[in-house]
Amino acid sequence: MTLLKILLIPVSLLYGFIIWMRNKLYDLKIFSSRSFDIPVISVGNLTLGGTGKTPTIEYIVRLLKKEFSIAILSRGYKRNTKGFLLAEEYHSAIEIGDEPRQYKQKFKDVLVAVDENRCRGIDMLLQLPKKPDVILLDDAFQHRAVRPGLSILLTDYHNTFFDNFMFPTGSLRESRIGAKRADIIVVTKTPKIFSPIVRKKIIEDLKPRSNQQVYFSFIKFLSFHPMIISNEKKSFEKKINTILMVTGIANPYPLKEHLTKHCFEINQMNFPDHHHYSNEDIQKILQNFNNIASRNKIIVTTEKDIMRFEKAELTGLIKDLPIYYVPIEFDFHHDSKENFNHQILNYVRQNKKNS
Repeated sequence: MTLLKILLIPVSLLYGFIIWMRNKLYDLKIFSSRSFDIPVISVGNLTLGGTGKTPTIEYIVRLLKKEFSIAILSRGYKRNTKGFLLAEEYHSAIEIGDEPRQYKQKFKDVLVAVDENRCRGIDMLLQLPKKPDVILLDDAFQHRAVRPGLSILLTDYHNTFFDNFMFPTGSLRESRIGAKRADIIVVTKTPKIFSPIVRKKIIEDLKPRSNQQVYFSFIKFLSFHPMIISNEKKSFEKKINTILMVTGIANPYPLKEHLTKHCFEINQMNFPDHHHYSNEDIQKILQNFNNIASRNKIIVTTEKDIMRFEKAELTGLIKDLPIYYVPIEFDFHHDSKENFNHQILNYVRQNKKNS
């Protein structure tokens, strides 16, 4: 631990006490929490960003969409709008947030909405002419005003909550004891080849309660996709000399590790999580790209970042650049997959019938 983090321990203790008191007021029912007569699944984490909420939501959508009508409700982080907004395909990331835009682009038949007040957002969704069968709450573990029917807590294999500290000393949003509210704990971003011994040790460290199920998921990187703004389709050789990797996400390391298999050299530009790119940012990217001596070079970013590149004022600057993104999906290790799918489907089926 660095000296700065040690000096910040009193701040972390104060922050932790405030969050503990807030949770206690909900536990004692002094602050009210609403439940709904419809299956509501919350996906969230205890740490600040980077645990894989978006691909987990997408996995659940793929699992449920053949049988149920689905709505995804997000707060729309860093959007420039307020209140309830039902996402349409023409909405930009600045209007609804990058994750909601990504959901709407991928799942056109799924209702996607944003509202900083989740209770109001659910009420609005239930007033639609064709109301959903199930609502997925994105990044809502700390949103205690809603009491979900099923709560999924994610923790990154490389940055688990059980050996972490409260912000700003560590990256915890709330104390580790908050994990007791989860029905399901998913350890994300595990290696594809996963030792049973390591798995057993993680479960011991998590100390799940008797009512909690623990599952293990990993990242699947899909093919390179070109960002096509002009009519010219970009192409590249299978083995590239240099990749300029541009990201505005919490944890770019897994992408960087994946890209090392496709090139000889990686130049990296990191922006803050959920960063909205400006003309000045694109000029810096363009300058860095032009300074790369190799002719066999491309720019690679994430699917979330592409949502933020798609702004009218940036089109003229990036339309001729060879920009690609690498979509990701989460999958579960064999035994985890079957059990996770079964638990999610059973919950929705039973509660849809009851509702």
